[in-house]
Amino acid sequence: MHAGPEPTKASFWLLQAPDSLVKQSRYEPDGAGIGTFTVAGVPVISKEPLSALHDSTFAYEAKHLEGTTFLAHVRYASTGGHTVENTHPFEQDGRLFAHNGVVHGLGELDDRIELRGGSGLVLGQTDSERIFALITAEIRQAGGDVETGMTAALTWIAATRPVYSLNLILASPTDLWVLRYPETHELYVLEKPDGHHGSPHVRSSRIRAHVPVLANGRAVIIATEKMNEDPGWRLLLPGELLHVERSMAVSSSFPLPDSPAIPLGLADLDATAAASQHSLPAV
Repeated sequence: MHAGPEPTKASFWLLQAPDSLVKQSRYEPDGAGIGTFTVAGVPVISKEPLSALHDSTFAYEAKHLEGTTFLAHVRYASTGGHTVENTHPFEQDGRLFAHNGVVHGLGELDDRIELRGGSGLVLGQTDSERIFALITAEIRQAGGDVETGMTAALTWIAATRPVYSLNLILASPTDLWVLRYPETHELYVLEKPDGHHGSPHVRSSRIRAHVPVLANGRAVIIATEKMNEDPGWRLLLPGELLHVERSMAVSSSFPLPDSPAIPLGLADLDATAAASQHSLPAV
């Protein structure tokens, strides 16, 4: 979630919505984490290799953390053990990152990270953290230009690595970037406009919840599923890179080829990775 320059809370979307991350974590037993930024722009992460459903820290942080951007993730491990180092979100160079999908060829990816100046960035065993490390290295090469660095890293991955899915979110203290690639997994965006429109309550057959901050302020919500019955949810197009600026301006580009050069199907994954993709992964 990105709410512009004014700090807010995301407890509704993390805990109470019909398809909140806690509810989705019934299918994601391997880890949960929340990341945001302080007023000074310093990243703050709380994560554990536990399901959000059973993690009291997740619930506490979801209720009490304030920030302009929240990045939360519940994990079903496809690569790497059940450790804090392998639990999303990740932090590098003051940015936060989460990924949903599978990329093969990690040895070659490690070589590319080192070649592009990213030595020492990877602390765990996941493909996700390696993708982030290459993005971070390319951003450094681009003099801090995030979109240029992302495009360089992801173009190389799409051209050279076997890819099942590269759905990801990258957050800085001011901006948010979201990629759906290719069409393997869905990824939705909801833009909540300025001002109060309609009831401040969200209802479904399962909950009735009050959303005091978001009812009166603008926010952009990204999720792997529609988290409530709001008709404004939009499915990102395959290959769409969405950018949300501090001003809440939203733009889209399509920097990658339509399909990876080496696409993977479910049958190409091992049993663990395939099971993780059959679940309901939430970025």
